[in-house]
Amino acid sequence: MSGGHREKQGMQPQMNEEVPLKPGPMPGLPDEPQPVTPGGEPVPSGEPLTLPGLPAVADPDQAVELDEDPAAQLMELEETLPRPDGPAADRPYRIAVFASGSGSNFQALLDASRAGHLGAQIALLVCDKPQAKAVERARAAGVPVFVFTPKEYESREAYEQVILAELEQAGIDLIVLAGYMRLITSVLVEPYAGRMINIHPSLLPSFPGKDAAGQAVEHGVRVSGATVHFVDGGMDTGPIIAQRAVEVFPEDTAVELQARIQETERLLYPEVVSWFAAGRVKLEGRRVSLFE
Repeated sequence: MSGGHREKQGMQPQMNEEVPLKPGPMPGLPDEPQPVTPGGEPVPSGEPLTLPGLPAVADPDQAVELDEDPAAQLMELEETLPRPDGPAADRPYRIAVFASGSGSNFQALLDASRAGHLGAQIALLVCDKPQAKAVERARAAGVPVFVFTPKEYESREAYEQVILAELEQAGIDLIVLAGYMRLITSVLVEPYAGRMINIHPSLLPSFPGKDAAGQAVEHGVRVSGATVHFVDGGMDTGPIIAQRAVEVFPEDTAVELQARIQETERLLYPEVVSWFAAGRVKLEGRRVSLFE
């Protein structure tokens, strides 16, 4: 015989034998299995069997009416589940801007936020100069301000501990340095690693540090620009997120070139912040990826 299922020889019942449809009771056992509780006690006749944490078994002959639509119940449950890492879904992405001077880039961020292009809430301005124009801009816009005087603290680490407490209290997701003229220590860099960015007026790694426009004019380069990069504790050494080129003309002075670079910065910085707010930026080592 080929193919199909083979039955073992000698196991087939004889055609004239009656095969019982239901076996009879075995000696010493009840006719029907009796339900027991989790502790092993028999369940009294007529009472439903229950398990810890579970409702009683419903009578199959009794109609059950649901209080709510199951789909609606599922949606309500999903809203109570924890969210992935990142800002909560019920509040906007929150940024803190650090500035020391006029706050032109800070104003560009404010304008982008008002126009609905930033995708983030400017939740705090941090400034080391109480009389800076940036403080005036923030107060006029209703942005909370934390102002401090560095010489009143014994060290950078001391005032950065105070700043860190302010950031945590405000629920800050991203630090945006915009003309902040102070070195930043590990007190802030470590807890905000991958969540602190800066903008620099050159095409890094060329011309880091102060007077980048002056360095570009002095070297006679034909192209300079603006760079947004992560802050890693070094002098403009963090991984590069975005760059925009600005042509350098032969007759340019440092002041003229700096003014044109600042125009580019005011366009580039709000755009990059919006990428973070939308979750589009990913950092792996020194490589930055941008998701569509």
